Amino acid sequence: METVEMNSVSLKRPHSEDGVANADEVKRQKISEKSKTENDSGQSTEVVTEQPDKSLLEDTKNEIISNEESEEQEDEELEDSDEDGDPESFADMMKHGLTESDVGITKFVSSHKGFSGILKERYSDFVVHEIGKDGRVSHLDDFTVPVDDEDPSEETFTVLSDEDKQRLEELQLFKNKETSVAIEVVEDTKEKRTVIHQAVKSLFPGLETKTEDRDGKKYIIAYHAAGKKALANPRKHSWPKSRGSYCHFVLYKENKDTMDAINVLSKFLRVKPNIFSYMGTKDKRAITVQEIAVLRITAQRLAHLNKCLMNFKLGNFSYKNHPLKLGELQGNHFTVVLRNITGTDDQIEQAMHSLREIGFINYYGMQRFGTTAVPTYQIGRAILQNNWNEVMDLILKPRPGAEKGYLVKCREEWAKTKDPAAALKKLPVKRCVEGQLLRGLLKYGMKNIISAFGIIPRNNRLMYIHSYQSYVWNNMVSKRIEEYGLRAVPGDLTLKGATAVHIEEGDVDNYTIHDVVMPLPGFDVIYPKHKIGEAYKEMLVADNLDISNMRHKIRDYSLSGAYRRIIIRPQNVNWEVVAYDDPRIPLFTTDLDKLEGKPLPVLPTDGKFRALKMEFSLPPSTYATMAIREVLKMDTSIKNQTQLNTTWLR
Repeated sequence: METVEMNSVSLKRPHSEDGVANADEVKRQKISEKSKTENDSGQSTEVVTEQPDKSLLEDTKNEIISNEESEEQEDEELEDSDEDGDPESFADMMKHGLTESDVGITKFVSSHKGFSGILKERYSDFVVHEIGKDGRVSHLDDFTVPVDDEDPSEETFTVLSDEDKQRLEELQLFKNKETSVAIEVVEDTKEKRTVIHQAVKSLFPGLETKTEDRDGKKYIIAYHAAGKKALANPRKHSWPKSRGSYCHFVLYKENKDTMDAINVLSKFLRVKPNIFSYMGTKDKRAITVQEIAVLRITAQRLAHLNKCLMNFKLGNFSYKNHPLKLGELQGNHFTVVLRNITGTDDQIEQAMHSLREIGFINYYGMQRFGTTAVPTYQIGRAILQNNWNEVMDLILKPRPGAEKGYLVKCREEWAKTKDPAAALKKLPVKRCVEGQLLRGLLKYGMKNIISAFGIIPRNNRLMYIHSYQSYVWNNMVSKRIEEYGLRAVPGDLTLKGATAVHIEEGDVDNYTIHDVVMPLPGFDVIYPKHKIGEAYKEMLVADNLDISNMRHKIRDYSLSGAYRRIIIRPQNVNWEVVAYDDPRIPLFTTDLDKLEGKPLPVLPTDGKFRALKMEFSLPPSTYATMAIREVLKMDTSIKNQTQLNTTWLR
């Protein structure tokens, strides 16, 4: 098998000089890239099957819970706002972004000639179905609610007026000084009072009710059962013992990441996000289908959300006695459309056969490294070097490229004054990394940057050093493939169970490239016994780091390391080339389309454009965009894709 150097120049479609994008298409393009430019956190729109550490997700949840609701709403409005501009200006700004070669992504495993195509022209061109630990692929195909005599009647959801709900929510969330809320029973019957009691208790966990006579009228009085803890712990005594404590359901979502979806659900249900559990986080710019579990919320109540939520659907309800755990999944199944492809039928066949038979290099994708002129791995390197002034400077200093206007003003103020209070005033969105660091500097002072940095949620802080590990790994894997090709060689590493061992000369014929792993640098890993082992040391020495001492004086930043397969062979690979005329029409039916009986649009046999529809399954911790990169032989960075999309929009 032959390795091929990447040549990004030859992979791009020639830029047309004619025509201009219409306003709607420009806006769509801007929106498609928006979430990749929000801050230094490295969050982006590539779909990844990576599962974060549970403690990291808990930190994220706790951070969300601790913020004041008014600040959250203000931040959400600002983050969701769209700035005016044309695709040319956005593409021009993205010239300062990263390319794949900047982060060590330089090799291919297949020998076919690459071709051009547009990835995620529409978020509905990227569909992800979670694969559970039992190998079952999650699908939304049933809206039926399990029959349960214990469930409240449908009237429960309508008996309270909007004003009553507002007052009860303020009481539940301790937003006013009232200790109770009185609801007059207009049609005084025992049945009506029972429904109101049920409505308050089921819709507002933590509240109790009683009936009182006042001036000859009946009132339902709602009050707190057991202080603020009651909100976090749904009422145990109201849940039937015969029913599993957790309602499992399939969440179908469009253009929303998993944590955002959980926050929306918790807001509508008036509960805290930490009563939800899931096996993995899913990306924003996609249609994703995954299993969720929630503690002591009825399927009936969840199903009611289908009437009032946009871009969400909940179904396939069941009650079980256990929550879901991060990392329990087998992986994800992807359905991807690459539009406006230029490859011949032979090129496509060669590319897809290679993906199925050989696979792709298991690089960490571009989202791992951020999208601005300051890559996240540079911040991670400064943390590992214990260079805290550099950490502060890299996060806060002005930078070229695509950023929101308020961030630009904040950075300019910081560069001019080095005053955290003044810079913070320029920043309406306080939850971004820059805002959190500035608040830390205000609290702890400029001489205690370590504590100030510690205000940033733990998952974001660790993301920086994990980005540096990924940067090293990508570069070392490219060197390994350049030096030794696609075969196992003596000195390579392979896994025996969870333990890494070196491949010896006499055993090398028993292994293939698919058995070889490479280490992410850390204090608890071993390195290859050939040239690449020395290359690891040389790379870290150049970065003023000691590979034999990866323990940090701050325990959180000590790296134990890990092992990662260098080649991944996708499962269940299928593909089809289709012709189409209208770039706005969907090219396959989703779970929701099928439930709603929507037929697939009739496609022309000889359309103006061609698209490659492909399906494949990947294990956890692998990047779908790296599989697509191997097929197209082109740079998947936003910098390159923006240029392609800008051309396509003309």
